[in-house]
Amino acid sequence: MMLVTQLLRGALKHSGSSGEALMTAVRGISSSPHRFAAFGRTPLPSCPDSDHPKILITGGLGQLGVGLAKLLRKQFGKNNVILSDIRKPPNHVYHNGPFIFSDILDFKNLEEIVVNNNISWLVHYSAVLSAVGERNVTLAKEVNITGLHNILDIATKHALRVFVPSTIGAFGPSSPRDPAPELCVQRPRTIYGVAKVHAELMGEYYHHRYGLDFRCLRYPGIISADSQPGGGTTDYAVQIFHAAVKSGCFECYLRSDTRLPMMYIDDCLRATLEILEAPAETLPSRTYNISAMSFTPHDLTQEIQKVLPDFQVTYNVDPVRQAIADSWPMALEDSTARRDWGWKHEYDLSELVQAMLTHITAGNQLAQAN
Repeated sequence: MMLVTQLLRGALKHSGSSGEALMTAVRGISSSPHRFAAFGRTPLPSCPDSDHPKILITGGLGQLGVGLAKLLRKQFGKNNVILSDIRKPPNHVYHNGPFIFSDILDFKNLEEIVVNNNISWLVHYSAVLSAVGERNVTLAKEVNITGLHNILDIATKHALRVFVPSTIGAFGPSSPRDPAPELCVQRPRTIYGVAKVHAELMGEYYHHRYGLDFRCLRYPGIISADSQPGGGTTDYAVQIFHAAVKSGCFECYLRSDTRLPMMYIDDCLRATLEILEAPAETLPSRTYNISAMSFTPHDLTQEIQKVLPDFQVTYNVDPVRQAIADSWPMALEDSTARRDWGWKHEYDLSELVQAMLTHITAGNQLAQAN
Protein backbone atom coordinates (compact mmCIF):
# COMPACT_ATOMS: atom_id res chain seq x y z
CA MET A 1 0.00 0.00 0.00
CA MET A 2 1.27 3.47 -0.84
CA LEU A 3 2.71 5.70 1.84
CA VAL A 4 1.07 8.98 2.74
CA THR A 5 3.62 11.05 0.88
CA GLN A 6 3.21 8.95 -2.25
CA LEU A 7 -0.55 9.37 -2.12
CA LEU A 8 -0.28 13.12 -1.74
CA ARG A 9 2.26 13.48 -4.55
CA GLY A 10 0.05 11.40 -6.84
CA ALA A 11 -3.00 13.37 -5.83
CA LEU A 12 -1.36 16.71 -6.58
CA LYS A 13 0.03 15.43 -9.89
CA HIS A 14 -3.26 14.07 -11.23
CA SER A 15 -5.86 16.36 -9.67
CA GLY A 16 -4.51 19.71 -10.73
CA SER A 17 -5.48 20.98 -7.26
CA SER A 18 -3.33 23.02 -4.96
CA GLY A 19 -1.87 21.34 -1.91
CA GLU A 20 -4.09 23.48 0.33
CA ALA A 21 -7.27 22.53 -1.52
CA LEU A 22 -6.34 18.87 -1.49
CA MET A 23 -5.63 18.88 2.24
CA THR A 24 -9.00 20.50 2.82
CA ALA A 25 -10.72 17.74 0.89
CA VAL A 26 -8.69 14.88 2.34
CA ARG A 27 -9.51 14.45 6.00
CA GLY A 28 -7.26 11.61 6.99
CA ILE A 29 -4.91 9.38 5.02
CA SER A 30 -2.02 6.92 5.50
CA SER A 31 -1.30 3.27 4.82
CA SER A 32 -1.50 -0.14 6.45
CA PRO A 33 -1.47 -3.80 5.40
CA HIS A 34 -3.69 -4.77 8.32
CA ARG A 35 -6.94 -6.45 7.51
CA PHE A 36 -9.95 -7.79 9.29
CA ALA A 37 -9.53 -10.72 11.67
CA ALA A 38 -12.39 -13.14 12.29
CA PHE A 39 -14.90 -12.24 14.97
CA GLY A 40 -17.63 -14.30 16.56
CA ARG A 41 -21.32 -13.93 15.96
CA THR A 42 -22.14 -12.75 19.49
CA PRO A 43 -23.54 -9.18 19.44
CA LEU A 44 -21.11 -6.64 20.83
CA PRO A 45 -21.99 -4.55 23.90
CA SER A 46 -22.68 -0.84 23.44
CA CYS A 47 -21.46 1.92 25.73
CA PRO A 48 -23.47 1.83 29.00
CA ASP A 49 -26.05 4.59 29.05
CA SER A 50 -25.05 5.58 32.60
CA ASP A 51 -21.45 6.43 31.56
CA HIS A 52 -20.23 9.35 29.51
CA PRO A 53 -18.82 7.96 26.27
CA LYS A 54 -15.25 8.69 25.20
CA ILE A 55 -15.53 9.88 21.61
CA LEU A 56 -13.03 10.05 18.74
CA ILE A 57 -13.80 12.15 15.65
CA THR A 58 -11.73 11.41 12.53
CA GLY A 59 -11.33 14.03 9.81
CA GLY A 60 -12.04 16.56 12.51
CA LEU A 61 -10.80 19.66 10.68
CA GLY A 62 -13.34 19.34 7.88
CA GLN A 63 -16.66 21.16 7.62
CA LEU A 64 -18.41 19.32 10.46
CA GLY A 65 -15.83 18.01 12.92
CA VAL A 66 -15.09 21.14 14.95
CA GLY A 67 -18.77 22.01 15.35
CA LEU A 68 -19.69 18.48 16.35
CA ALA A 69 -16.84 18.37 18.87
CA LYS A 70 -18.15 21.58 20.47
CA LEU A 71 -21.66 20.13 20.74
CA LEU A 72 -20.48 16.77 22.10
CA ARG A 73 -18.16 18.43 24.64
CA LYS A 74 -21.06 20.48 25.93
CA GLN A 75 -23.05 17.27 26.32
CA PHE A 76 -20.38 14.88 27.62
CA GLY A 77 -17.48 17.01 28.89
CA LYS A 78 -14.49 18.67 27.24
CA ASN A 79 -12.00 15.87 27.81
CA ASN A 80 -14.35 13.11 26.63
CA VAL A 81 -14.26 14.22 22.99
CA ILE A 82 -11.02 13.89 21.00
CA LEU A 83 -10.78 15.68 17.68
CA SER A 84 -8.29 14.24 15.18
CA ASP A 85 -6.89 14.86 11.72
CA ILE A 86 -3.61 14.67 9.79
CA ARG A 87 -3.21 18.46 9.72
CA LYS A 88 -2.09 20.88 12.41
CA PRO A 89 -5.19 22.56 13.88
CA PRO A 90 -5.71 26.31 14.27
CA ASN A 91 -4.88 27.62 17.72
CA HIS A 92 -8.51 28.04 18.77
CA VAL A 93 -9.23 24.39 17.92
CA TYR A 94 -6.10 23.17 19.70
CA HIS A 95 -6.97 25.06 22.90
CA ASN A 96 -10.67 24.14 22.97
CA GLY A 97 -10.15 20.47 23.80
CA PRO A 98 -8.10 17.35 23.07
CA PHE A 99 -6.66 17.12 19.56
CA ILE A 100 -4.40 14.37 18.21
CA PHE A 101 -2.90 13.16 14.95
CA SER A 102 -4.95 10.29 13.55
CA ASP A 103 -4.32 8.58 10.23
CA ILE A 104 -7.24 6.41 9.12
CA LEU A 105 -5.20 4.32 6.70
CA ASP A 106 -2.69 3.46 9.41
CA PHE A 107 -4.48 0.60 11.16
CA LYS A 108 -1.99 0.33 14.01
CA ASN A 109 -1.98 4.07 14.72
CA LEU A 110 -5.77 4.18 14.77
CA GLU A 111 -6.10 1.12 16.98
CA GLU A 112 -3.53 2.50 19.45
CA ILE A 113 -5.57 5.69 19.74
CA VAL A 114 -8.75 3.74 20.43
CA VAL A 115 -7.10 1.53 23.05
CA ASN A 116 -4.94 4.16 24.75
CA ASN A 117 -7.83 6.62 25.09
CA ASN A 118 -10.52 4.07 25.99
CA ILE A 119 -12.67 5.18 23.05
CA SER A 120 -16.28 3.98 23.11
CA TRP A 121 -17.85 6.03 20.28
CA LEU A 122 -16.20 6.79 16.93
CA VAL A 123 -17.46 9.43 14.48
CA HIS A 124 -15.87 8.86 11.08
CA TYR A 125 -15.75 12.11 9.10
CA SER A 126 -12.60 11.45 7.04
CA ALA A 127 -13.45 11.60 3.33
CA VAL A 128 -12.47 12.82 -0.11
CA LEU A 129 -15.49 14.77 -1.35
CA SER A 130 -17.38 14.40 -4.63
CA ALA A 131 -15.73 16.84 -7.05
CA VAL A 132 -12.19 16.20 -5.77
CA GLY A 133 -12.83 12.44 -5.87
CA GLU A 134 -13.64 12.58 -9.58
CA ARG A 135 -10.29 14.27 -10.20
CA ASN A 136 -8.40 11.62 -8.23
CA VAL A 137 -10.20 8.30 -8.08
CA THR A 138 -7.21 6.42 -6.65
CA LEU A 139 -7.00 8.73 -3.67
CA ALA A 140 -10.77 8.59 -3.14
CA LYS A 141 -10.71 4.79 -3.11
CA GLU A 142 -7.88 4.72 -0.56
CA VAL A 143 -9.46 7.21 1.84
CA ASN A 144 -13.18 6.50 1.38
CA ILE A 145 -13.08 2.70 1.07
CA THR A 146 -9.86 1.36 2.61
CA GLY A 147 -10.10 3.86 5.44
CA LEU A 148 -13.68 2.80 6.11
CA HIS A 149 -12.61 -0.85 6.36
CA ASN A 150 -10.09 0.06 9.05
CA ILE A 151 -12.74 1.96 10.97
CA LEU A 152 -15.24 -0.92 10.85
CA ASP A 153 -12.65 -3.53 11.77
CA ILE A 154 -11.37 -1.60 14.77
CA ALA A 155 -14.87 -0.64 15.88
CA THR A 156 -15.95 -4.27 15.76
CA LYS A 157 -12.85 -5.56 17.53
CA HIS A 158 -13.17 -3.04 20.37
CA ALA A 159 -16.98 -2.92 20.65
CA LEU A 160 -17.39 0.73 19.64
CA ARG A 161 -20.51 2.59 18.64
CA VAL A 162 -19.61 3.98 15.22
CA PHE A 163 -21.23 6.74 13.19
CA VAL A 164 -20.43 6.98 9.47
CA PRO A 165 -22.22 9.68 7.48
CA SER A 166 -23.64 9.04 4.07
CA THR A 167 -25.02 11.75 1.79
CA ILE A 168 -27.27 12.53 -1.15
CA GLY A 169 -24.26 11.42 -3.20
CA ALA A 170 -25.24 7.82 -2.46
CA PHE A 171 -28.07 8.14 -4.99
CA GLY A 172 -27.76 8.02 -8.77
CA PRO A 173 -29.61 9.06 -11.92
CA SER A 174 -31.87 6.00 -11.79
CA SER A 175 -32.98 6.78 -8.21
CA PRO A 176 -36.32 8.48 -7.55
CA ARG A 177 -35.42 12.16 -7.29
CA ASP A 178 -38.36 14.03 -5.78
CA PRO A 179 -38.20 12.76 -3.15
CA ALA A 180 -35.67 9.96 -2.81
CA PRO A 181 -36.91 7.32 -0.33
CA GLU A 182 -34.59 5.44 2.00
CA LEU A 183 -34.96 2.14 0.16
CA CYS A 184 -34.67 2.41 -3.61
CA VAL A 185 -32.29 1.85 -6.50
CA GLN A 186 -29.17 3.91 -5.81
CA ARG A 187 -26.37 3.17 -8.34
CA PRO A 188 -24.37 6.43 -8.07
CA ARG A 189 -21.96 7.42 -10.82
CA THR A 190 -19.21 9.07 -8.76
CA ILE A 191 -16.53 7.29 -6.76
CA TYR A 192 -17.68 9.36 -3.77
CA GLY A 193 -21.22 8.02 -4.13
CA VAL A 194 -20.08 4.44 -4.76
CA ALA A 195 -18.00 4.61 -1.57
CA LYS A 196 -20.98 5.94 0.39
CA VAL A 197 -23.22 3.08 -0.74
CA HIS A 198 -20.39 0.72 0.14
CA ALA A 199 -20.18 2.29 3.61
CA GLU A 200 -23.92 1.91 4.19
CA LEU A 201 -23.96 -1.73 3.14
CA MET A 202 -20.73 -2.71 4.91
CA GLY A 203 -21.89 -1.02 8.11
CA GLU A 204 -25.21 -2.79 8.02
CA TYR A 205 -23.48 -6.08 7.24
CA TYR A 206 -21.16 -5.68 10.22
CA HIS A 207 -24.18 -4.84 12.36
CA HIS A 208 -26.09 -7.98 11.37
CA ARG A 209 -23.07 -10.29 11.12
CA TYR A 210 -20.99 -9.16 14.11
CA GLY A 211 -23.35 -7.03 16.21
CA LEU A 212 -21.51 -3.77 15.48
CA ASP A 213 -23.45 -0.74 16.74
CA PHE A 214 -23.34 1.04 13.36
CA ARG A 215 -25.33 4.23 12.75
CA CYS A 216 -25.57 6.28 9.57
CA LEU A 217 -27.37 9.40 8.34
CA ARG A 218 -27.65 10.46 4.72
CA TYR A 219 -26.81 14.15 4.95
CA PRO A 220 -28.16 16.70 2.46
CA GLY A 221 -25.81 19.47 1.39
CA ILE A 222 -24.62 21.08 4.64
CA ILE A 223 -24.34 24.85 4.91
CA SER A 224 -22.09 26.44 7.54
CA ALA A 225 -20.40 29.80 8.04
CA ASP A 226 -17.40 28.74 10.12
CA SER A 227 -15.59 26.39 7.74
CA GLN A 228 -14.47 26.66 4.14
CA PRO A 229 -15.91 24.32 1.48
CA GLY A 230 -13.85 21.21 0.82
CA GLY A 231 -14.50 20.21 -2.78
CA GLY A 232 -18.15 19.17 -2.77
CA THR A 233 -20.84 19.79 -5.38
CA THR A 234 -23.07 21.76 -2.98
CA ASP A 235 -20.24 24.13 -1.97
CA TYR A 236 -21.85 26.99 -3.90
CA ALA A 237 -24.49 27.27 -1.17
CA VAL A 238 -21.74 28.23 1.30
CA GLN A 239 -19.60 30.33 -1.04
CA ILE A 240 -22.57 32.45 -2.11
CA PHE A 241 -23.05 33.88 1.40
CA HIS A 242 -19.40 34.92 1.78
CA ALA A 243 -19.53 36.56 -1.65
CA ALA A 244 -22.78 38.35 -0.84
CA VAL A 245 -21.28 39.96 2.26
CA LYS A 246 -17.77 40.66 0.92
CA SER A 247 -18.24 41.66 -2.73
CA GLY A 248 -21.95 41.79 -3.51
CA CYS A 249 -21.61 39.46 -6.50
CA PHE A 250 -21.16 35.73 -7.10
CA GLU A 251 -20.51 33.42 -10.06
CA CYS A 252 -22.35 30.11 -9.62
CA TYR A 253 -21.08 26.88 -11.18
CA LEU A 254 -24.51 25.19 -11.23
CA ARG A 255 -27.54 26.09 -13.35
CA SER A 256 -30.00 28.45 -11.70
CA ASP A 257 -32.72 25.77 -11.65
CA THR A 258 -30.65 22.99 -10.00
CA ARG A 259 -32.71 21.91 -7.00
CA LEU A 260 -30.91 20.01 -4.24
CA PRO A 261 -31.71 19.12 -0.62
CA MET A 262 -29.86 21.29 1.91
CA MET A 263 -29.54 21.69 5.68
CA TYR A 264 -28.11 24.28 8.06
CA ILE A 265 -25.20 22.94 10.09
CA ASP A 266 -26.95 23.36 13.46
CA ASP A 267 -29.68 20.95 12.34
CA CYS A 268 -27.09 18.54 10.95
CA LEU A 269 -25.04 18.43 14.15
CA ARG A 270 -28.12 18.07 16.33
CA ALA A 271 -29.34 15.17 14.17
CA THR A 272 -25.94 13.51 14.55
CA LEU A 273 -26.04 13.85 18.33
CA GLU A 274 -29.59 12.51 18.42
CA ILE A 275 -28.79 9.41 16.36
CA LEU A 276 -25.70 8.78 18.48
CA GLU A 277 -27.68 8.99 21.70
CA ALA A 278 -30.72 7.04 20.51
CA PRO A 279 -31.22 3.70 22.30
CA ALA A 280 -30.37 0.83 19.97
CA GLU A 281 -33.85 -0.65 20.29
CA THR A 282 -35.35 2.51 18.75
CA LEU A 283 -33.33 2.04 15.54
CA PRO A 284 -34.85 -0.73 13.44
CA SER A 285 -32.93 0.79 10.53
CA ARG A 286 -29.24 1.65 10.64
CA THR A 287 -29.21 4.11 7.71
CA TYR A 288 -31.62 7.05 7.67
CA ASN A 289 -32.43 9.93 5.34
CA ILE A 290 -32.69 13.33 7.05
CA SER A 291 -34.09 16.41 5.37
CA ALA A 292 -34.77 20.07 6.03
CA MET A 293 -35.26 22.08 2.80
CA SER A 294 -34.65 21.97 -0.94
CA PHE A 295 -33.83 24.97 -3.11
CA THR A 296 -32.18 26.11 -6.34
CA PRO A 297 -29.43 28.74 -6.73
CA HIS A 298 -32.16 31.07 -8.00
CA ASP A 299 -34.29 30.48 -4.89
CA LEU A 300 -31.32 31.13 -2.63
CA THR A 301 -30.36 34.30 -4.53
CA GLN A 302 -33.87 35.70 -4.19
CA GLU A 303 -33.89 35.03 -0.45
CA ILE A 304 -30.49 36.73 0.01
CA GLN A 305 -31.70 39.72 -2.04
CA LYS A 306 -34.47 40.28 0.50
CA VAL A 307 -31.68 41.30 2.88
CA LEU A 308 -29.09 42.54 0.35
CA PRO A 309 -31.14 43.84 -2.60
CA ASP A 310 -28.09 44.82 -4.69
CA PHE A 311 -26.60 41.32 -4.63
CA GLN A 312 -26.01 39.94 -8.13
CA VAL A 313 -25.41 36.34 -9.31
CA THR A 314 -24.12 35.18 -12.68
CA TYR A 315 -23.78 31.61 -13.94
CA ASN A 316 -20.79 29.79 -15.44
CA VAL A 317 -21.74 26.12 -15.36
CA ASP A 318 -19.06 23.57 -14.47
CA PRO A 319 -20.06 20.48 -16.51
CA VAL A 320 -18.50 18.03 -14.03
CA ARG A 321 -20.27 19.37 -10.96
CA GLN A 322 -23.48 19.98 -12.90
CA ALA A 323 -23.52 16.34 -14.02
CA ILE A 324 -23.02 15.23 -10.42
CA ALA A 325 -25.84 17.48 -9.20
CA ASP A 326 -28.17 16.25 -11.95
CA SER A 327 -27.66 12.67 -10.73
CA TRP A 328 -28.61 13.52 -7.14
CA PRO A 329 -32.08 13.78 -5.55
CA MET A 330 -33.98 17.06 -5.49
CA ALA A 331 -35.39 16.13 -2.07
CA LEU A 332 -35.07 13.40 0.57
CA GLU A 333 -37.97 11.55 2.18
CA ASP A 334 -37.22 11.30 5.91
CA SER A 335 -40.43 10.15 7.59
CA THR A 336 -38.69 7.06 9.04
CA ALA A 337 -36.21 9.17 11.03
CA ARG A 338 -39.04 11.39 12.25
CA ARG A 339 -40.97 8.31 13.37
CA ASP A 340 -38.18 6.16 14.85
CA TRP A 341 -36.14 8.69 16.84
CA GLY A 342 -38.06 11.95 16.63
CA TRP A 343 -36.00 13.83 14.05
CA LYS A 344 -37.30 17.34 13.33
CA HIS A 345 -35.46 20.16 11.54
CA GLU A 346 -35.58 23.73 12.82
CA TYR A 347 -34.18 25.83 9.94
CA ASP A 348 -36.04 26.53 6.70
CA LEU A 349 -34.66 28.69 3.87
CA SER A 350 -35.47 32.07 5.41
CA GLU A 351 -34.02 31.10 8.80
CA LEU A 352 -30.93 29.69 7.06
CA VAL A 353 -30.28 32.93 5.17
CA GLN A 354 -30.71 35.09 8.26
CA ALA A 355 -28.39 32.88 10.32
CA MET A 356 -25.66 32.72 7.65
CA LEU A 357 -25.64 36.44 6.83
CA THR A 358 -25.67 37.40 10.50
CA HIS A 359 -22.83 35.02 11.34
CA ILE A 360 -20.61 36.00 8.39
CA THR A 361 -21.20 39.73 8.86
CA ALA A 362 -20.34 39.51 12.55
CA GLY A 363 -17.23 37.48 11.77
CA ASN A 364 -16.04 40.01 9.19
CA GLN A 365 -16.58 42.91 11.58
CA LEU A 366 -14.63 41.11 14.29
CA ALA A 367 -11.77 40.37 11.88
CA GLN A 368 -11.63 44.02 10.79
CA ALA A 369 -11.62 45.18 14.42
CA ASN A 370 -8.63 42.96 15.16
